[in-house]
Amino acid sequence: MIITVTLNAALDKTLEVPNFRVGRRHRSVEQTTMPGGKGVNIARALKRLGQPVIATGLAGGATGNMIVDALNDEAILNGFVRIREESRTNTAVLDPTTGVHTEINERGPAVSAHDLELFRDKLLYLAKGASMCVFAGSLPRGVPPDVYAGLIRELKKQNVTTVVDTEGEPLRLAARAEPDIVSPNELEAEELVGHEFNDDSDRAGAVREIVSLGARSAIMTLREGCWAQVLVEGAPHLFHVTVPEVEPVATIGAGDAFLAGYVAARYRGLPATECLRFGVACGAESTGRLGAGLIDVREVDRLLADVAVSEVATPAAVR
Repeated sequence: MIITVTLNAALDKTLEVPNFRVGRRHRSVEQTTMPGGKGVNIARALKRLGQPVIATGLAGGATGNMIVDALNDEAILNGFVRIREESRTNTAVLDPTTGVHTEINERGPAVSAHDLELFRDKLLYLAKGASMCVFAGSLPRGVPPDVYAGLIRELKKQNVTTVVDTEGEPLRLAARAEPDIVSPNELEAEELVGHEFNDDSDRAGAVREIVSLGARSAIMTLREGCWAQVLVEGAPHLFHVTVPEVEPVATIGAGDAFLAGYVAARYRGLPATECLRFGVACGAESTGRLGAGLIDVREVDRLLADVAVSEVATPAAVR
């Protein structure tokens, strides 16, 4: 079983608005509303990839009820801890004429120490039947930034493979807890290492630096693929994985689809390079759909032939 953790779950509304301009009145031509937050998106994609997954986290108020009901409608197994305050609603506006999308994310509910303790107990119980756990997304109010780090250390005692996809201080502290995989996007990675990347040499060096912070493997997602330092037969190897750019409908959630693909392949025991290839194909395929975590497995298989993996250098040779 794979667990996905979403502490700041949301109801995600995506509006397709041609010629969107700030300060004007518009009408959407298409819209979707679905449960979200990064961990929920990853769970949806894992479900579509045929992998056993349970989504957990915190959900509150009427919005929390809608999130859980919608997950049940999608037949996504879930076990959320219910809290008093209302879960957030996020809104994304996609302009199909330019491909530009604008996101407005609410900050989320206030969470008490008691809520967090109940969640910790729930997660440790679920982990008894799991081999992988993905911690993904932002933290709601009241949750200390080291929460992922503490939970990673707890799950390591149960020999659960831990994966982290977050940002800022929670990511920095989580990396120090020595998770198996850290997977930021490029902007999150720049913030983590403390400088901007000008070229591929900088990107290659960044994944090495992220590993030096404590993670066993680091995968930095990009629009065209990823840079990754992962273990192959116990030794670190550096890879650059690319796929030809496809005309996107929406790029929202592409990183979540990538990580779901990577986790699904790793759960199946595929070699490291195949896990990366499958993840990149999933991320690329998801950009053809309006809504995060939506994947067509047949299209993923078709895209796999176009995904290229290059081993760039041994880590010691990269400066």
